[in-house]
Parts: sequence; C-alpha cells; structure tokens
Amino acid sequence: MVDFNEFLKKRRSIRDFEDKGVPLDIVKEIIKDSCLAPSSGHGQPWRFIIINKKGLIKRLSDESKANMLNSIEKNASSSVKQYEAVLRLEDYNVFYNAPCLVYIVGPKEARTLYVDCALAACYFMFSSIQRGLGTCWINLGSDIRNPETLEEIGLPENHRIVAPMIVGYPKSIPNPPDRNEPQILMVIS
Repeated sequence: MVDFNEFLKKRRSIRDFEDKGVPLDIVKEIIKDSCLAPSSGHGQPWRFIIINKKGLIKRLSDESKANMLNSIEKNASSSVKQYEAVLRLEDYNVFYNAPCLVYIVGPKEARTLYVDCALAACYFMFSSIQRGLGTCWINLGSDIRNPETLEEIGLPENHRIVAPMIVGYPKSIPNPPDRNEPQILMVIS
C-alpha cells in the first residue's frame, strides 16, 4: 500500500491519455469504491452513468460547448466567459479525448447533492489512482440539456449532472502545482 501522503500527492488532473480503453469491470470497481464515501444522513444520492464510446463523448462535448457559448451570448457576465476563446475552437474537446467518461449524478431534490457527489468524486479519483488510472473532473462537460441526449445517456428527468469525470491511462503525470498555505482564520483553545 502506498503511503497516504504520497497517495494524496499522486492525485493530479490528467488531460492527456493513452489511446487505450478502460475495461468496464475496472470502472465498475472504481464506482463501487466511490460508494464508500460518506454522505449526509447516509443518503447516498449518487448515481453513475458510464460512457465508453468516444463518438458519444465527443457529441456530449460539442453540446456542452454550444450550450455554454449560448449562455455567454445571453449573459456577457456568465461565469464561463473566461473559457469563451477555447470553447470556440472547433477541435477543442472538453473531455480531452478521454476513453471513458463517468457522470456522477443524483436527484435534484437531494438537499446535499453537490457535497455528497463531490465526496464520491474524490473517492472515484483515489480509487482510480490505485489502479494506475488518471482522472479529471470536467465541469465544462456538465451543460447537457437536449432531451434526446439526456434520454440517450440514461439521465432520469429528476436528476442532474454533478461531476463529469474523465478516466483513462495517463500518458504522463504532471508535477503538482504550488499550493497556497492554509489560511487559518482563528484558533480558539
């Protein structure tokens, strides 16, 4: 077993993958590990959609890009405005041509859905590392609205996408970026 501190340092956002698929049984093992994450009230609201088809992953990227560009055109102060230049590049794939995409989703009415799914996403990343895989949470890939597309990927009407996770065998693992020192606002002893 890897030392825990070393394990934490190995978790990097991977955006360049070998041209090699991830076996479905391994993805299912990672998802099983993800379900060990804590959740508020033990609600476990997370659900998973696995997409191993590069053509569909590309179409999802294209739809997400189009929806975000439409959002920018309607609202110049949109939070995705900073990505406009790259989103306009025809060849840009928000999922970085990853061989596998896993949407972590859950019911819209779940009060702590984002926190619970974020914890499952962390477990997903750590479980992937243990298997020699790399991941990246691609929030730019969550803007899917076309009802036919949502039906095609199996997203129930009362659910929303929380964490689009790409996974694959990394070509390389980047060095960790510098981190800010912790900002402890107060210590009360």
